[in-house]
Amino acid sequence: MQLIRGLHNLTRPLPASAVTIGNFDGIHLGHQQVLKQLKSVAAEYRIPAVVMIFEPQPIEYFAGDKAPKRLSRFREKLAYLKSQQIDYLLCLKFNQHMAQLSAEDFIQQILVARLNVRHLVIGDDFRFGKNRTGNFELLQVFGRRNNFVVENTDTLLIDGARVSSTRIRESIQIDDFEKAAQLLGRPYSLGGKIAHGKKLGRELGYPTINIKMGDNTLIVKGIFAVIVKGIDNRVLQGVASIGTRPTVDGVDTILEVFILDFDQDVYGQSVEVEFLYKIRDEQKFESLHELGINIETDVILAKRYFSKI
Repeated sequence: MQLIRGLHNLTRPLPASAVTIGNFDGIHLGHQQVLKQLKSVAAEYRIPAVVMIFEPQPIEYFAGDKAPKRLSRFREKLAYLKSQQIDYLLCLKFNQHMAQLSAEDFIQQILVARLNVRHLVIGDDFRFGKNRTGNFELLQVFGRRNNFVVENTDTLLIDGARVSSTRIRESIQIDDFEKAAQLLGRPYSLGGKIAHGKKLGRELGYPTINIKMGDNTLIVKGIFAVIVKGIDNRVLQGVASIGTRPTVDGVDTILEVFILDFDQDVYGQSVEVEFLYKIRDEQKFESLHELGINIETDVILAKRYFSKI
């Protein structure tokens, strides 16, 4: 898959393409249905499959700090789409120019002139352009004029309700990670490269692997029972803390994982951490000794959880 950041990096228009557009936050089962449809069309017509996303997400541009927390970072989207054999990921910067671009100009200047779209697959709630005036009907009009097909996707329902990023956020906010996994089609996870930390966990008797999140907009915070994948093709159980580490006056969001029954140097390796069960919220303790006592309790609770699954 080729990542293209901005239209200026699309040095020449594509000869033809099948395109879908969206936030793809979390890439849940509904998104996966859209991607399956896109790949099927691209294979049938032997044209590249293109996924178009925006950074920041439009709602983040307009709502700022009041925007919903993200399910996944850009890197999670990138990794998942790479695994799906998508040909191009086009990431456009959502700024004032993009916000003011009319729906008609968006179609003509981007979809037609640069991507040479021949088949467009969109979600059932897709809106675009200034004041969100663009919709399925407008795309059909331009499709007839410019020789491209517009294909809608059916709403995916689970337990009688639509699968959506909002619904997954709501599940995570009430600590229902089983429901989140059902809607995602896989356990909720975050990944990254293991980096050196302050090694406070080692001093407390619980050495951790550390992954810098670099983004405080993530929805998940607290202490969790987790599965770690990516180390020697093993599936490892652990206790994860994700947050700013208030006991040591931390600022950046860090994902720390104490892997059960494991002692190995894995710095620099990339891992995926699956969140299965929330043990408690992040807390600020009066001392490192008190923190250590609570980590011991967290480990006991995590082992109890794993013994039941």
